[in-house]
Amino acid sequence: MNRLTEADEHLRSVDHVLRRLIDERGPIDPETDRRGSRPDAYQALARAIVGQQLSTKAAASIWGRVTELFDGGTPSPSQLLGVDGQALRDAGLSWSKVGFLKDLAERLEDGRLDLGRLSELSDEDVVAELTEIKGVGRWTAEMFLIFHLARPDVVSTGDLGIRRAAQIAYGLEGLPGPTDLDRIAEPWRPHRTLACLYLWRSLDNAPAQ
Repeated sequence: MNRLTEADEHLRSVDHVLRRLIDERGPIDPETDRRGSRPDAYQALARAIVGQQLSTKAAASIWGRVTELFDGGTPSPSQLLGVDGQALRDAGLSWSKVGFLKDLAERLEDGRLDLGRLSELSDEDVVAELTEIKGVGRWTAEMFLIFHLARPDVVSTGDLGIRRAAQIAYGLEGLPGPTDLDRIAEPWRPHRTLACLYLWRSLDNAPAQ
């Protein structure tokens, strides 16, 4: 079994539910820890846009069909701008997401968005910068913070998976709202991202709804 990290020990000490989630299946190992798993900033954003309001499996399937249009690779901004929107629609994207991806590509091409400087910004400033892109809301920016920038203290209170996992793990009657999740997550600081990973993992064995 993998050894507990300082962050694991903190979460176990402040939250009895997380202690149970950690002890039942052990600490998250490096292969399961997805923080920073998308090192390319542009791909991380594009994939987050594609994945909006979709299950992980559905998002991966559609992303795969999108990349098939470009010989299996992530399309460059110029390639995205050059491809016919109907082709992206046929790959499974909604028309709104087609527009969002093209807006991202335009901002990168004309220099309005500089992905290289985002790592120098605070979490909230990254969110503010990214939400200027059409269709990029707080959830998408938070996924970028977690899966690209590997920020340690992010809790995505609007994420359906985290909300459902919290409902099950804490025995709540309904899905918790943002205020409820913020309250639950307060003791997790400064390791709220890791706590979210444990909640996501807990859904692996959850009954389907």
